[in-house]
Amino acid sequence: MFVREVIIGEVTVGGDRPLALIAGPCVIESDAHALAIARTIRDIALRCKVPFIFKASFDKANRTSLTSYRGPGISQGLETLAKIKDTVGVPILTDIHEPQQAAPVATVADVLQIPAFLSRQTDLVVAAAATGRVVNLKKGPFLAPLDMRHVIAKATSNGNERIMVTERGFVFGYNDLVVDIRAFQQLNTLGYPVIYDVTHSLQLPGGGNGVSSGQPEFIESMASAGVAAGIDGVFLEVHDQPAHAKSDGANALALDRLEPLLRRLTALNKVPWQTR
Repeated sequence: MFVREVIIGEVTVGGDRPLALIAGPCVIESDAHALAIARTIRDIALRCKVPFIFKASFDKANRTSLTSYRGPGISQGLETLAKIKDTVGVPILTDIHEPQQAAPVATVADVLQIPAFLSRQTDLVVAAAATGRVVNLKKGPFLAPLDMRHVIAKATSNGNERIMVTERGFVFGYNDLVVDIRAFQQLNTLGYPVIYDVTHSLQLPGGGNGVSSGQPEFIESMASAGVAAGIDGVFLEVHDQPAHAKSDGANALALDRLEPLLRRLTALNKVPWQTR
């Protein structure tokens, strides 16, 4: 199956390129914290020879509770992301929630991400693609894999083919998500790089009394399953102290588990497809 290559700075995702890593904390907690995590992940990725894109949100607009921490906001958040881009030297991914955010965020971010719960918002998708930046389309937990062809059509309607599609699970009853491994092969038929958001797929939405809970003990096995199924990149929320993270700590990967996981995934990714 032909899959387009998407160039993001010095990183190329898709085609026959090496497995890519999109990783970082769920939300920007401070300048110092985001910079430190970005540097550490960059160094781990270099040792593992894995192309790396840093991710973090300047605003988490879909928190379970009104009182949950949302982030520093667009102005301060973009300043932090610009510092990371300039000083750490890695491409930047962040999400947008409103069409008017697309243009200003595109001045800093290399990838504009459409959150899963907003994947059917036509104006948002079109505005993101109109910037010419790479657009990462997260599949809504209410969508079948092949339904993403309609979302892709919205994004490519103005000629921007720089698209990635991300799986992050399907609603499975109350407070649970499930990943159907068949989804990766189905998404692959759409012709764009397929990313697996491992940590969000292990979230238990709203399952923690006003916050989301999670099952981080399954990160390594689920990430391995995704690589075995042929994904082009892995998306991980990573934190140095998940228990103290201001967002999604319950399903985040502890920083000290990242390097062993990447070595496992890159070894698996080298196995010829026919023998996996």
